Amino acid sequence: MNIGIYGYGNLGRGVEDSIKRNPDMKLCAVFTRRSPESLTIATEGVPVVSTADIMDWKDKIDVLIICGGSATDLPGMTPALAEHFNVIDSFDNHSSIPEHYARVDAVAKANGTVALISCGWDPGMFSVNRLYASCILPDGKDYTFWGKGVSQGHSDAIRRIDGVLDARQYTVPVAEALDAVRSGSQPELTTRQKHRRECFVVAEEGADKERITREIVTMPAYFEPYDTTVTFITPEEMKKNHSELPHGGNVIRTGVTGKDDCHKQVIEYKLTLDSNPEFTGSVLVCYARAVAKMAKRGDCGCKTVFDVAPADLSNADRSEIIAHLL
Repeated sequence: MNIGIYGYGNLGRGVEDSIKRNPDMKLCAVFTRRSPESLTIATEGVPVVSTADIMDWKDKIDVLIICGGSATDLPGMTPALAEHFNVIDSFDNHSSIPEHYARVDAVAKANGTVALISCGWDPGMFSVNRLYASCILPDGKDYTFWGKGVSQGHSDAIRRIDGVLDARQYTVPVAEALDAVRSGSQPELTTRQKHRRECFVVAEEGADKERITREIVTMPAYFEPYDTTVTFITPEEMKKNHSELPHGGNVIRTGVTGKDDCHKQVIEYKLTLDSNPEFTGSVLVCYARAVAKMAKRGDCGCKTVFDVAPADLSNADRSEIIAHLL
């Protein structure tokens, strides 16, 4: 299947790497808002095209993987591109997903395309595991912990602030809260009790650092609900100490079964990632396969990971999946 990449930052490069590892896929073009001549990609022979010329590729792409930021890019990009292409994005602002879904669904249904949103590891793989676990243990509670690791979306949100040259944001789980959940005691935890956020920022020379700090810690949804620290560093420190993009986390469901709720049950799904964008890119690519299959069957509209049958993620045939994985 022919795959297009829309945006070529860390996530776009992760998607490109994953496409190479999937023999049923071919990268046919990378679309950029930058000057195409200024961009060198890792796949030889694949054209780099201005986003202004994307309509020239309407009938040449099976699925377009949109690699933009959730703060300002995807809310506009995904519905606009879903008008003409089967698309997939990694929109990760959890509180705004229903609104994003409704906007994209209207466009995709009106134009007969398939658009899968909020795909990655959270939302995405963690979402699937929360659903499975809550169905298996109906008498229980869900807990999600992220990190320690770099959040691409939150780092991007900081970089959009006037006066910021570069930024990394680390999400850090509170160890005491994690231990309490694993014990099966089902503690009541606020957002602030579960995580804290550490921000490392390179500011422009002469920038108002107090204003930048204030804009970060008061940013709704992204930072305001958390204990957040902001540390200003040099470009050299950023390159030396924060050039990698690790992440991970845990989804935990604790519940009870048996007479008088006598048995505690704990389900835990854990990710430890050396590269957040490369893993997220790998999730997007396998779900792009499912998007192509759904479109081929004549489906349309906005989809989420909840709508995808597990077998649609695989390039193997059904008999092979049953024989080797069931």
